[in-house]
Amino acid sequence: MDSNPLERLDAADFLHIWQHFDADGNGYIEGKELENFFRHLLKALDRGSIITEEKVQRVKEQYMSAYDMTADGRLQIQELANMILPEDENFLLLFRRETPLDNSVEFMRIWRQYDADSSGFISAGELRNFLQDLFQQHGKIISKAKLQEYTDTMMKIFDKNKDGQLDLNDLARILALQENFLLQFKMDACSAEERKRDFEKIFAHYDVSKTGALEGPEVDGFVKDMMELVKPSISGTDLDKLRQILLRHCDANKDGKIQKSELALCLGIKMTP
Repeated sequence: MDSNPLERLDAADFLHIWQHFDADGNGYIEGKELENFFRHLLKALDRGSIITEEKVQRVKEQYMSAYDMTADGRLQIQELANMILPEDENFLLLFRRETPLDNSVEFMRIWRQYDADSSGFISAGELRNFLQDLFQQHGKIISKAKLQEYTDTMMKIFDKNKDGQLDLNDLARILALQENFLLQFKMDACSAEERKRDFEKIFAHYDVSKTGALEGPEVDGFVKDMMELVKPSISGTDLDKLRQILLRHCDANKDGKIQKSELALCLGIKMTP
């Protein structure tokens, strides 16, 4: 058998493989796409041999048990990168965490930091700055040429509408943001006591600073999750407009923050004095 041809992959090769096998562009390799990928992988790893369905299934089970970290029977882009990219080329390792990003507040803090011109989008230049900072945080030295290559590759992978910039949903996919925290609550179908209890949990989740008021990215995170309950895909400009509406209606003392009592009043939650 030849030496493993996958060891020579770079970011551009990875992009080609991802786009080829994620045929429907939904961000996963699954179903028939997965079968086709492992058949291709087996041919690359064991050239000249007869490829049987039994071999394909065996290789699929072997790799999926090792790399399908979410155990959902499909490959996310980070999982595929971990499988086929050499470590020194695996720029997606920068985004791998022990657990996915589980709070929209932290996500919005990152968004605000790198949407430097407050356009409501992350441009290629802003994405490059984001990647450069991540490499530095991981103690990795990278050339300008490689940084540009990785930036271009990520724009091609995650810029779904091909407008040359990333929106909120694109960045959420990159950072593996967990499911909307508010989906677990049904505030309109509960008793007053249950609604109050749920409100306490919700406020505590977004009040990351534990000051008793939502401010900055805490407001952003709450607005993002609230609006995505009714509109699954919102833009950065949508979020800015909705943030201003929320502040106008809830920020009674006009201090730029939303106090716990102010949010309760806005949501019709009766708090015990």
